[in-house]
Amino acid sequence: MDLASIKPGLMTTRAAMKKLFGGGTQGGIIPSDSTPNILIYVDHDSGKKYGYEDGWLEEEDERGPIFEYTGQGTRGEQTFLGLNGSRNAAVLYHADTGRSLRVFMASGKVPGSKSAAKRQRYVGDFELDSQQPYTVREALDEAKERRRIIVFRLRPKGEFERIAKDIITRADTTNAERVSAAVATSRILEPRMVEPKRRRVSESRRAAQPSLIADLRQSDLREHYLDVLKKQQHEVYAYQIKIAGTTTILKTDLYDATEHELYSVRGDSSREEVRTAIGQLKDYVRHIERRNPQLVVLLPEKPQDDLLNLLHTERIDVVFPNGTGYTRFAAK
Repeated sequence: MDLASIKPGLMTTRAAMKKLFGGGTQGGIIPSDSTPNILIYVDHDSGKKYGYEDGWLEEEDERGPIFEYTGQGTRGEQTFLGLNGSRNAAVLYHADTGRSLRVFMASGKVPGSKSAAKRQRYVGDFELDSQQPYTVREALDEAKERRRIIVFRLRPKGEFERIAKDIITRADTTNAERVSAAVATSRILEPRMVEPKRRRVSESRRAAQPSLIADLRQSDLREHYLDVLKKQQHEVYAYQIKIAGTTTILKTDLYDATEHELYSVRGDSSREEVRTAIGQLKDYVRHIERRNPQLVVLLPEKPQDDLLNLLHTERIDVVFPNGTGYTRFAAK
């Protein structure tokens, strides 16, 4: 078997892929030691033990289909750091090391094998989504303890196979689950978690720069304000929301349970970002229990007066830093 024969839909084994690509045969993420590849093995039966399901999202966006894959680590917090996070880091930095992400799906036992080895169906060659490489969620580990997990967002690079049984199961009912506020911050460990490197100058870095700056400001603002609320002894959470009839999981920003306030945090005070915040809050608030929380937008600086008026017309409060603390303009 050679590389030219590896087409989406091919039935193979881990042992055969080790011979072709290098690496090992154990685990879900296998960086090759001899070729520029990382092999990713998906097993629906294994994932469901820990409260998650990997596979294609049924919904596509303007850039096409998305394949979700949960990072390595069955006990405790998943991370990109240290030995425990080394394979997750390999996926995060695959583009910088020139590696492809080759995804395989477990598909029954190997015929005639006396072992528990499973056949592997090749799905395709992938890369991380350039705009949102991963998200952070909360799920149970093998000891049934709640922990944060890394969910990679993969995009196909060329030919791929997308069949019905590989699509994540639709939610039967809408469910808003209260989770740790740390999920909203998208940080796995303190101090700051390793962040994915952005595209080089030759890959239109200038075009991505404003978005990168806003993303970093948003993360910094969210974390700092979360610390402020915690010092005030507030109970602060986030929500993971599964919407009936869909495969996508939505995730809110901060929810202050002490004051019954739902926040949208933005990294810029522009009209576009304020409009985005309003849309997010109006979308999420329908699913939050208790009903009718006060809606709040947290911005890095005071917005222009017309945007303040827009937010107040929608009965949304505005909070922004003032140098020594935070200023709040209430809608009521």
